[in-house]
Amino acid sequence: MEIKLWGIRGSIPTPLSNEEYSSKIIDILDFSLKNSNSYKTTGIEIFNSLPNDLKYTAGGNTTCIEITADGGEKFIIDCGTGIRELGYQLMKDDCGKGNGNINLFMTHNHWDHIQGIPFFLPIYIPGNALNIYSPFANQEEIFQSQMKAPFFPANFDDTASTKIYHKLDSANPKPIKFKNGLEIDFYPLKHPGGSFAYRFKQNNKTFIFATDAEFTGEFIERPYNQTKFFNDADLLILDAQYRLDESFTKFDWGHTSYTMAVNCANHWKSKHLVLTHHEPSYSDNELIEILEDAKQHLKKIENKTMDISLAIEGNVYNI
Repeated sequence: MEIKLWGIRGSIPTPLSNEEYSSKIIDILDFSLKNSNSYKTTGIEIFNSLPNDLKYTAGGNTTCIEITADGGEKFIIDCGTGIRELGYQLMKDDCGKGNGNINLFMTHNHWDHIQGIPFFLPIYIPGNALNIYSPFANQEEIFQSQMKAPFFPANFDDTASTKIYHKLDSANPKPIKFKNGLEIDFYPLKHPGGSFAYRFKQNNKTFIFATDAEFTGEFIERPYNQTKFFNDADLLILDAQYRLDESFTKFDWGHTSYTMAVNCANHWKSKHLVLTHHEPSYSDNELIEILEDAKQHLKKIENKTMDISLAIEGNVYNI
């Protein structure tokens, strides 16, 4: 499986401000001047010499994840603003010819997870099929509502693609089976209005996406049969919106601190944890600090095998 991140912010899109951009440029120039004796003569050589926190910005689009299964079938989790750029990419292939078959899985319907769908170009192309999988019975109504006047000039149902709704039974969840042995199942999460994690399993590899969830010590101490959904993931992308101190003031807001995210991943024996759903007020520098703090916390709990990384737009993981 290949997993690509198209949107990683929580709550609201956060474009890089001029102040943040200027600060990053100044840091790059300072770094380059301090290392000017290295005889780098081209821009790309200088760029390649930069540390990761100066090479990239985390990104400002809200949640959207693309999964390419072994065999090539495409799946999308959530349609935050990141789905706009994904749509442009899909238009270069079958979707641009009206032969696209898109599988969209919804974690929940807060605005930052649906606000990109009106700008997802493949839904406007006749012949494309959009398969919408959701545990929410009113999923069709929700998509229709946000594109009604006066909020948007085109109605969702009037876009030219075919929409097929698949209601997932949250009271009796069962794995959904696709081609080439792929199975997808889901799990309810603590979040205002409800949210769901998704697990993709294929060829003895497991990917779990669990955002907009408030995990606590009480949750991970539940009996094994209540939490085994999360065990032994090769890749776990997990909500880590807050610092620990901030999370204390935001109980029941439906999000997790990076410290608890590390505790959860450690308890579930994850191989690679990716921290996502970044707080919109956190700068790139603050996110780098959070990543370093998360790595230090992992050392303190003496886990020497799990990798931790920061969700960054454009990142690709192969498992």
